[in-house]
Amino acid sequence: MKYLKLLLSVVFVSIQFLLCAQNQEKDVKMDSKAALQKMSTIYYLINNFYVDTADFENLTEEAIVSILKELDPHSAYISKKDVQKANEPLEGSFEGIGVTFQIFQDTILVVSPVPGGPSDKVGIMAGDKIVKIDGEEAFGKKVNNEYVAKHLRGKKGSKVTLGIKRGNSKELIDFDVVRDKIPLNSIDASFMLDNKVGYIKLDRFAKTTMEEFDAALKELKSQKMKSLILDLRGNNGGFLNVAAELSNQFLKKDLDIVFTEGDKSPKHVFKTDHNGVFSDGKLVILIDEGSASASEIVSGAIQDWDRGVLIGRRSFGKGLVQRPFNLSDGSVVRLTTARYYTPTGRCIQRSYDKGSEDYFKEMTNRMNHGEFYHADSIQFPDSLKYSTLISGRTVYGGGGIMPDIFMPVDTSYSTKLYVDLVRKGVLNRFTLEYVMENRNEILAQYSDFDKFNKEFYVSESMIDDFKKFAEKEGVEWNDEQFERSEPLVKLQLKALIARNEWDMEDYYQVVLREDKVVKKAMEILNDANQYRKILKR
Repeated sequence: MKYLKLLLSVVFVSIQFLLCAQNQEKDVKMDSKAALQKMSTIYYLINNFYVDTADFENLTEEAIVSILKELDPHSAYISKKDVQKANEPLEGSFEGIGVTFQIFQDTILVVSPVPGGPSDKVGIMAGDKIVKIDGEEAFGKKVNNEYVAKHLRGKKGSKVTLGIKRGNSKELIDFDVVRDKIPLNSIDASFMLDNKVGYIKLDRFAKTTMEEFDAALKELKSQKMKSLILDLRGNNGGFLNVAAELSNQFLKKDLDIVFTEGDKSPKHVFKTDHNGVFSDGKLVILIDEGSASASEIVSGAIQDWDRGVLIGRRSFGKGLVQRPFNLSDGSVVRLTTARYYTPTGRCIQRSYDKGSEDYFKEMTNRMNHGEFYHADSIQFPDSLKYSTLISGRTVYGGGGIMPDIFMPVDTSYSTKLYVDLVRKGVLNRFTLEYVMENRNEILAQYSDFDKFNKEFYVSESMIDDFKKFAEKEGVEWNDEQFERSEPLVKLQLKALIARNEWDMEDYYQVVLREDKVVKKAMEILNDANQYRKILKR
């Protein structure tokens, strides 16, 4: 009853506000007033006449979700209990013990401790199994990601006692770990691909992104980098202002980066306020159907100013800006308040007229239509045609950013065998087990990653073991399909072993050597005439 009275009070205040403002927009406000009155009447009827006692808190949350769903695909409601989890990727940190883990045979397996984090400081190592948490058994069917988060995350300064099984030892080792703030890096990898070309893989646009990016760029420049590949494939966005700051690093002063505008949000232009620290070197940006929002802001600005070459496939097509509004109970509404436009005036938001369900099926529709394999399957109407601001090249709005160079999906990914190996986590589990059993031998033979990368290869006996493991895990093996996917499978096995023994950056150092999109980027960057020809400069 207390909750209902509060809700009705809010509705009443809202109605009074609408009445005060009705002289300005009489028709629109009268419609809103009538809708609010209708909603409050429904709550009143349920509270006073419904056969059972209603859960008004749940009803209200369901109503909010349904209302937002009718507006657009990206307006969203986040309940109080989910706010922290939703914000963590953008805040750039969480509080916990600091380990990368996987659930392996119903057990929490430490893939690696975060360097300098709480677990690393007390001596927890890669390959350790967490089998007790504060004296309670921590294995079996109850163990899943939610269980791990509940028991290992916690307030900074709080303590947790872990029972660790290490190697073949029958005795558990107890560690007292004091939780701390753990960084979530937005850059997955940063290194030189050759003596001139640097590479940065950016996973998200978070609060810490610019600090990480500036450090990575400084390090690459110290290694004599002349050209840069910025990999935004699969990057689904983040903060708009961070996207603008990142774009500024590649552009000269006083240039438009992006502008936002909505019916109730006046036009706001983001401009470069200085010459970027990499405003002159050759630049390639990699995008695909998973590149969205902030990724598209950066890509759009670079393309519109003919600053660099975009390679890959058409981006996601999210050109809506969300603003968070905190509600009284700690929950949050992320409401779409504006659209954003690239410097040429392109809005790259794709249509959602057919509803959210159809909207989120578009990637499947694109694949079925052949777009992932053939550039000529994509048709843009002339009404969405724009010209870039320096060279006058033709670019298009609506439905994402189309790259300058199209690269199809690698068909070796598309075999049913490879899809099953990934979907069932077989590659991950096999390499985890391999490293656990062979760690000492790996380190004895390969003193560091560079030596491993140059000398390690996946042997036929290892493939035989992998096949047996896959079949044991329920994968139907097909020799013909394996022949198509064999190079990719071997590459992933080597890369995952490198990740499990060293870190994620080393995973990318392995896989990028055979990445066709990266190879194309290297070809263009190392051919000045081809680079200029694409940009018509």
